[in-house]
This record gives sequence, structure tokens and C-alpha cells, in this order.
Amino acid sequence: PRSTLFPYTTLFRSVIAVTAALHGSTRVVATDINPAAAHNTMLNAVRHGVDDRVRVVRGDLFGGLTKDERFDVIFWSSPYVLAPQDYEYRHVHERAYVDAGYAAHQRFLAEAPRWLAPGGAVLLHFSTCGNLVALLRAADTHRRGLHILRSRVHTDGDHEVDHMLIEITTQSAGDGGRPG
Repeated sequence: PRSTLFPYTTLFRSVIAVTAALHGSTRVVATDINPAAAHNTMLNAVRHGVDDRVRVVRGDLFGGLTKDERFDVIFWSSPYVLAPQDYEYRHVHERAYVDAGYAAHQRFLAEAPRWLAPGGAVLLHFSTCGNLVALLRAADTHRRGLHILRSRVHTDGDHEVDHMLIEITTQSAGDGGRPG
């Protein structure tokens, strides 16, 4: 892809944005609300010689983007652990894996297609540590289809965790729930 957006790069996910630039993306934008994560992403871009193609924006999901920006690929490795809606974050790092009331997921599902270039793709990393039923309900609310492109099971201690790469599509009225 020519342009790629990575909302919420977080400290341990910044490598994904840099890897995209290393493998051919000519414009990569990584956003994060955590200033340390944003700084880390830029340090990694400089270290790997792709800082001319990587722009780091401090913002929440799509915050900080200009209204005219469009992307061929939007990939979000989401904070898939569902917390109660009134959950109060104790530290900014919790936002990397916890989403209170799935508010960030709701926003992502509602807003991501607006930022796509024609023919672009919205991709989501999710896992069975999250609440797939709640994600499906949120997708339905926003008339989005969820299609698992790849799934890989990893053992985490005594538990198997299924990590999924999900494509998000827009459904049109009267399509019977099929992707639009």
C-alpha cells in the first residue's frame, strides 16, 4: 500500500508502523495518545532510516489527522479487553489493552471508513481475550461487516488465545447483511 494509518501505536506496537515503511508503504501515519509511545515510534523510525516516510501524530484514534487525509490501509491492533463503561484508567498504558465500554471500538467502527482511499481496507487485530459478541453488536450498530482474514492460536500460560486479523467492510441498506 502507498499509505497506511496505525491508530494507537502504543509502546510495543510501534514496530508495526516502522515495518510497514520498511516494506514499501511510502506514507505511514501512526497516532497515539501516549506521548511516550509516540516518541518511541519516531525513535524507531529514525533508527531504521524510514523517518522520511513515517509521521507520528499525538491524538486519539483519528485525532490529529487533517480532514483531507486518506489511507489505502488502516490497521488497528485494538485494546480488545472490555471493561465496564465507567471504568477509570489508572495509567495511560492501560489504554493499550483495555477499552471501557468498547467506546474506542465504537468510534473506530463508525469513523474508519471515512479515512479510506477508494479501494482501501480497514483491518483490525482482535483476540479471544476480548468480547467478540460485543464487537459483533458494535459492528451491527454501525452497519459494518466483520470478516476474519487470518486466525492464529497462541498458548499464553495455560490458555489458548486466538488472534484474528479482521477486515471491516461497510454494509449498505438492503444487502441482507452481506458486505457492501
